[in-house]
Amino acid sequence: QVQLVESGGGLVQPGGSLRLSCVASGRTFNKNAMAWFRQTPGKEREFVAAINWAIGTTYYEDFVKGRFTISRDNAENTVYLQMNSLQPEDTALYYCAAQTRGGSVWFPDLYDYWGQGTQVTVSS
Repeated sequence: QVQLVESGGGLVQPGGSLRLSCVASGRTFNKNAMAWFRQTPGKEREFVAAINWAIGTTYYEDFVKGRFTISRDNAENTVYLQMNSLQPEDTALYYCAAQTRGGSVWFPDLYDYWGQGTQVTVSS
């Protein structure tokens, strides 16, 4: 069994920062990439950022470029999302996902494991 557990969400004022963490535990599995997606009520889950597990190549959706940074700690099986300059439109449930096979990192259907999500609320 594989588990992805997110943490680090919360309430922050506009312009503030948060750091999300996602720890993968359970049986060992091949990680091609890990990613963060987010979702708000009534909308589809959308891609935020991804990182190739082996070589560290990063991918970002346009709306977070320059504000969010994805990183990983291979030894700790952990992926992070540093979020700066947060805005109210960043409010969402943020999910961590792991992809075991090669392929596009942009589409949620290509991910095999998901966490339960951590809520990020940006409000004054």
